[in-house]
Amino acid sequence: MTNEHFDVLVIGAGLSGIGTAVHLTQNCPDKHFAILERRQQVGGTWDLFRYPGIRSDSDMFSFGFAFRPWNDLKTLADGESIRQYIGDTAREYGIDEKIRFGIETEQVQWCSAQQQWVISARDLQSGQARHFSCDFLISCTGYYDHKAGYLPEFPGVERFQGQCIHPQLWTENLDYRGKKVVVIGSGATAVTLVPAMAAEAGHITMLQRSPSYIMTVPAHDRITEVMCKFLPNNWVYKLSRRRNIAIQRWIFKAAKRWPQGTRRFLLKKVAQQLDDPAQMKHFTPTYMPWDQRLCAVPDGDLFSAINSGKASVVTEQIETFTETGIRLTSGQELNADIIITATGLQLQVLGGTQLQMDGKPLDVNQRMTYKGVMLQDVPNMAWIFGYTNAPWTLKSDIAAQWVCRLLNHMRAAGVQVATPRDRDGNLIADESMMGALQSGYVQRGNTVLPRQGRAAPWRLLNAYEQDKDMLLQEPIEDDLLELTEKASQRQASTPRNVRAA
Repeated sequence: MTNEHFDVLVIGAGLSGIGTAVHLTQNCPDKHFAILERRQQVGGTWDLFRYPGIRSDSDMFSFGFAFRPWNDLKTLADGESIRQYIGDTAREYGIDEKIRFGIETEQVQWCSAQQQWVISARDLQSGQARHFSCDFLISCTGYYDHKAGYLPEFPGVERFQGQCIHPQLWTENLDYRGKKVVVIGSGATAVTLVPAMAAEAGHITMLQRSPSYIMTVPAHDRITEVMCKFLPNNWVYKLSRRRNIAIQRWIFKAAKRWPQGTRRFLLKKVAQQLDDPAQMKHFTPTYMPWDQRLCAVPDGDLFSAINSGKASVVTEQIETFTETGIRLTSGQELNADIIITATGLQLQVLGGTQLQMDGKPLDVNQRMTYKGVMLQDVPNMAWIFGYTNAPWTLKSDIAAQWVCRLLNHMRAAGVQVATPRDRDGNLIADESMMGALQSGYVQRGNTVLPRQGRAAPWRLLNAYEQDKDMLLQEPIEDDLLELTEKASQRQASTPRNVRAA
């Protein structure tokens, strides 16, 4: 059985995978690498989700790649545009030629004797087993299960006679014209679906257990449009990107430093957009801003749909599904032809791939992350994980650059293996690496995700400015990163620890 060997293997051809591959191409031209992708085209999340109105929840100047300008003035881009952007990037940098489509990784195992990763995979079209090996493995699989979203056990769901669908499994031929639709949820997916479907649906109701913070952003970037008339496009992109990153960071910092003031500001902006003041009860959360992610809506489209009467919001608990809809604990009944369960994600690490070291299973949820990129005691493996409190790509981009710095340093230092070690042995904390958020999907995934550390570099900073310094400026070598020579070159069995100068 054939075994293809690479210097570096990347798992996943979504936004993170393509971005990482471009950095490898530019910064590590000596590395022979490939990408394994389960789907049949690039895009990852943006190829998977096809529900109406699917769009970014961050502005595209900061969500796009730092190395490839986003040249559209739409602030929150639609899914199709993002898929096109990722695909065009892959073709422009020759990454498309390095992707093996339809390959699902089932197990990755580190073999200490060979100092390499052995990957067991399957060709989804033929069903045949495929085997690969590599010196360095990079996972760009995100943090949730692409095969199934989170679906609570709703009482009586089997009684419902209409159509019930989760947005992650959307069928493009779903006909909702003139029909009564109920969307269960209050997160980014729900606030996207409601205005997108309101024009054609008979009526659409957003049913939520509790409210979320919703912030209106301009649908069209007029400031950038004006700059385009006077400045070169690459200047405009850099300036707009820097501006939007600064604004997002300021909002987050303000929410943490002045939570009550930020809360009043956000709620005031919502009240200004609702015709009926009584609707504010549906948009007044009990938690503070950024305890969960903020939802962004372009030009207040959600509030416009509510004001028009085409959409409504109900804040209530579900008692049971019925044959014709949903009965609430208050006794109110919501009739529906279609129920959409926008109930969130099911968290999963490494795309569901089994992780082993020398034949023994490795529990990711018992490890900390080193600089948010590598896993404690796991050799030659990076996990590209973006921000949850800012555009994902900001972190995935600098994390990929750090991996390239590490690979180049290993080559220059003549070492084969890099392994983060917790020298103190008592830095692991109870919370997960996403524990700062109180979102339901984060709390459900607490037992799946790696642990948060008590101090850097084991503790995620979630701060772009500090992360840039740590990943792009600080020396690669430190007391925690164990560097080991190639087995055939070692004169002793103990690793060589390289100290920072």
